[in-house]
Amino acid sequence: MREAVQLQKLPPYLFARIEQKVAEAREKGIDVINLGIGDPDRPTPAHIVAKAMEQVQNPPNHRYPTSVGLLEYRQAVADWYRRRFGVELNPRSEVVSLIGSKEGIAHIAFCYLNPGDLTLVPDPGYPVYGIGTLLANGEPYIMPLRAENGFLPELDAIPAEVARKAKIMYLNYPNNPTGALADAEFFERVVAFARKYDILVCHDAAYSEIAFDGVKPLSFLQIPGAKEVGIEFHSVSKTYNMTGWRIGWAVGNPQAIEVLSRFKSNVDSGVFQAVQYAAVAALNGPQDCVDEMRRVYQERRDVLIDGLNAMGWQLEKPKATIYVWIPVPKGYNSTEFAELVLEKAAVVITPGIGYGAFGDRYFRVALTVEKERIQEAVERMKATLGQIEL
Repeated sequence: MREAVQLQKLPPYLFARIEQKVAEAREKGIDVINLGIGDPDRPTPAHIVAKAMEQVQNPPNHRYPTSVGLLEYRQAVADWYRRRFGVELNPRSEVVSLIGSKEGIAHIAFCYLNPGDLTLVPDPGYPVYGIGTLLANGEPYIMPLRAENGFLPELDAIPAEVARKAKIMYLNYPNNPTGALADAEFFERVVAFARKYDILVCHDAAYSEIAFDGVKPLSFLQIPGAKEVGIEFHSVSKTYNMTGWRIGWAVGNPQAIEVLSRFKSNVDSGVFQAVQYAAVAALNGPQDCVDEMRRVYQERRDVLIDGLNAMGWQLEKPKATIYVWIPVPKGYNSTEFAELVLEKAAVVITPGIGYGAFGDRYFRVALTVEKERIQEAVERMKATLGQIEL
């Protein structure tokens, strides 16, 4: 039996070789420090778990949920947006529940693309933007993210003939993997660009609450006119250490929310209602757990950056996300350097090529282990690699 052509278009899984080497090292009893996984290591706050346990015992929650989500959940999302960003949302028409934001990011392409249509995809970027496009029979057009431009796409560099064929622009700020931020002036230009070419902006804001040094990242929907041209994806995954719970949302343009809701009603049955009530508790409950999460990640960031700079890197401390985006030393591409660090120091880092061709001169480190393990990883790298040359 032959698989679908769309699956044949998908890029190969670039991390398989590294994962195999990690498994081999651990079989030999080697202590491998994994700085590659962007999955929070701390537990979900207790009050959220308690709400889930309470609601699991409520028999009405054992039945099929609605695909769009409980009104209580959608109202909690709308209330959170009002408190956090000053953005007004109608919970009935401008909010839809998702099985984690990844699901909606992948599915939105099916809602808008016809065969051969283009999407504007950042590179480096979260792979799902391009993969969703390919699965929906579209074609990704790469928007390079370069350090000299603050890892923002250069809208003026997109040819008019490409923009006219594009249906969707994917953006993600704070950015995975670069940690970059977008300001209001950039988002204003995005709104004007999208309006000019009739493009749906899909902004992935998953890391908006993980920011340091007093920084408060923006929602795309704070920009005048943004709701006319775009939607925003978000979730409780990173903010409340709930990656395994699988619940998120899309908000914004009511027509786009209706289209995505209609698609979802035909392909999934929504999120377990006990999980939705737990997410309500997260959004409406005490937020000191979020403050503590930021403090922990900032400490880990500082340990990593200080240690790497002592080895010869010249890194500024990123202002957001759980990642640090680091240039590879001279003489290596990202895969070669990741394999070297694993072999010599028993430390896993993520090669930047996994996020696109423009990431091949970088590697990503996730701040998802205790700061003592980060310190140990840096010491191992220094002991085995010595001073690096950029």
